[in-house]
Amino acid sequence: MSSKEKSRERSSRKATGIRQRIWNSSGRVLFCLLLGTLWETGDGQIRYSVPEEKEKGSFVGDLAKDLGLEPRELSERRVRIVSRGKAQYFSLNSESGHLSINEKIDREELCGQITQCLLTIEILVESPVKLFAAEIEILDINDNIPSFQEQDTVLEISEVTAPGTRFFLPDARDPDVGRNSLQSYSLSNNQHFSLEVKTKAGGKKYAEMILEKPLDREVKAVHTLTLTATDGGDPARSGTTLIHVKVLDANDNAPIFDRTLYQGKVREDIPRGSPVVRVKAMDKDEGSNSLVTYSLVKLSDKDSDLFVMDPQTGEIKIEGNLDFEAMESYELEIQAKDNGGLSTLSKVLLEVVDVNDNAPEITVTSLFSPLSEESPPGTVIALLNVHDRDSGDNGKVTLSIQENLPFRLTKSLGNYYSLVSEDVLDREVKCCYNITIRAQDGGLPPLSSSQSLELILLDENDNPPFFPQKSYVTYLMENNPVGTSIFAVKAADPDWKENAQITYSVSERPGQEPPLSSYVSINSETGVLYALRSFDYEQFRELQLQVTARDGGTPALSSNVSVTLLVVDKNDNAPEILYPSLPTDGSTGVELAPRSAERGFLVTKVVAVDADSGQNAWLSYRLLKATEPGLFSVGLHTGEIRTARGFLDKDALKQSLVIVVKDNGEPPLSATVTVTVAVADSIPEILADLGSLSTPVNPESSLTLYLVVAVVAVSCLFLAFIIVLLALRLRRWRAARLLESSSGYLGGVPASHFVGIDGVRAFLQTYSHEVSLTTDSRKSQLLFPKSSHTSVILDSPCPESKEVPVILDASKNNELDESLFQNTLVDSSLRNLHL
Repeated sequence: MSSKEKSRERSSRKATGIRQRIWNSSGRVLFCLLLGTLWETGDGQIRYSVPEEKEKGSFVGDLAKDLGLEPRELSERRVRIVSRGKAQYFSLNSESGHLSINEKIDREELCGQITQCLLTIEILVESPVKLFAAEIEILDINDNIPSFQEQDTVLEISEVTAPGTRFFLPDARDPDVGRNSLQSYSLSNNQHFSLEVKTKAGGKKYAEMILEKPLDREVKAVHTLTLTATDGGDPARSGTTLIHVKVLDANDNAPIFDRTLYQGKVREDIPRGSPVVRVKAMDKDEGSNSLVTYSLVKLSDKDSDLFVMDPQTGEIKIEGNLDFEAMESYELEIQAKDNGGLSTLSKVLLEVVDVNDNAPEITVTSLFSPLSEESPPGTVIALLNVHDRDSGDNGKVTLSIQENLPFRLTKSLGNYYSLVSEDVLDREVKCCYNITIRAQDGGLPPLSSSQSLELILLDENDNPPFFPQKSYVTYLMENNPVGTSIFAVKAADPDWKENAQITYSVSERPGQEPPLSSYVSINSETGVLYALRSFDYEQFRELQLQVTARDGGTPALSSNVSVTLLVVDKNDNAPEILYPSLPTDGSTGVELAPRSAERGFLVTKVVAVDADSGQNAWLSYRLLKATEPGLFSVGLHTGEIRTARGFLDKDALKQSLVIVVKDNGEPPLSATVTVTVAVADSIPEILADLGSLSTPVNPESSLTLYLVVAVVAVSCLFLAFIIVLLALRLRRWRAARLLESSSGYLGGVPASHFVGIDGVRAFLQTYSHEVSLTTDSRKSQLLFPKSSHTSVILDSPCPESKEVPVILDASKNNELDESLFQNTLVDSSLRNLHL
């Protein structure tokens, strides 16, 4: 046998083994595919046929039309072909909807000896999710020549072999099927042998050579015959092999097996070198002709690597690794041969027992991520395909996912599962999910595998900005610089990206004057409020405004918060003295105190106010400077000037008191006022005292003396006029009797009962007169500042009662409230009125 013929025989054996494996595995694949076609076929099955070996791009069928879709819908609904295998034999044109060949198909490589070669493809429509199945039948063409594994076969036949003895000839292999497969054998013409073609149980034909005429080694020792195998194609194709018959001498008994068929079962995980079966053959000859050797015949290359037979013992052992998923059973042919060349054949059928050695396989067919958080419950998130190569319980798969996830698995069609949402999704609660899908088979022990999916949720603008507080109160010190940062409001938005980008603004109320924009402004990005003017607490103490936070979503969402701005007082106002009022010409007011006043006598009261508030407006009064220290005291908080002791003869007639009024601010501010107190029982006494203190007038001061006398005279006239005027008024108020009794005691009333100097001022200022008294050695002024009111201090019989001021309004022609005045006279039991 030539090397070329041996190579062809090895190739034929290899092809035969491949076809046998494809036949066994394709049966299971086609069974699953046929079940899958029930998914969407209904009454109409999508089925095409195409010859093998077609070029890439060859037309198979109009899939869009058969699915009832327009070509434009293929891309819109994301129609595509899904396949679990690595080879993609078909492709779908999304524009025309035609199904075409994507890779040249070899039917023999794909289906082996299966008569009807069907490929099932799965068509996935993603919107909405729908699954279809289509069958494509691969038609066989006569592209293979029948071939023998060996180009030369040697048969040793004893010359005593009886006619009618049959000899097995080598089988030819033709990968084609149907009429294109092997159909007949023929033997070249000869005198001794004939050929009989038989059919095996599987429909495969084989040839047996029959000895028709006894052989005579002495006539011819070797017979060379040509065996031809022919297929049924059009045109027919054939292959040949040479049969060399070597005639042996005198061994007329062939070995005989004790069984015609040996059967056994073997686990697929059996260790190498383990025996699986032992055969036995007997030969009736004696001597060397009875010695039998065993061998495996007609093995493919793959089978020859799996099994080995001991030629002496007939024991068959495992040399490789069995795989139930690749081959479920093996049919081996064994030969027993004696030394004379006689042989006989038998068969060994080994059934491989499945072991749970394959974990389930999870294939993610489609994953719809990212997904909108507003997707309703029941939305398909992923489409999964689960497959286990094992069989029986070992191939039954259950799927599960982690607990506490808002998802569930539902079975779809065939081995397909859908992962769907079970609850409403919220990106603000959880923005992404790592979902682990676990598949476990039913074997013992069970095997499992897992597949992780990442689901990302797309944000929707479903959350408005929110402020941590319902309202804010902030404080700002008055006299702030323009542009001062007042306060920062901060809102949060649990959304993402532009949906969480917040801008701030101040809301204006319709018709608000002046507008808030003239007071404050806000940074739209940071929410910081700035003052646009300097605030004065004394004019403006509180500002109510509303800040709006708006996100960048579509449509935008917003929320409001109330902000109250309180202006904080600053000690920026000094105390203002209301009484005694400060004249504009620099003169000092005069207060009258009777010389007979005792300790604690109320001389006057300094009244001051402070425009500030709080402790900045708390005022305290102190005596800063006095003509006679220790003679007067000032109430710390009341401002009342009282005598600290009785007057002495040595005390000066004119007492000047400097009163300081100070607030409680930081730093404190103050104001001062000078109060002049004239110590005398009456105005004439004041004038007399001032005259007695004067010295002889020298020629240079004579003019001053004349002026003083003139002023005193004029003052007396005015004083008399005031007394007459008061008498007339009192008569009109029906108090004539009281006035007559009072006029009788004008000279004897005590000095403590007097009309205050303010009353004198009011009458004198009505006529706009001033009296100035001047001496040579001491100069003093008795000032009557302009005023529209007259204060009359009325005496009370109760020594502890305070003076009751009665206001006489000169602007109303000195018409007093008659009832008020009468009541005052009666309640006070007035006896005298002194000026």
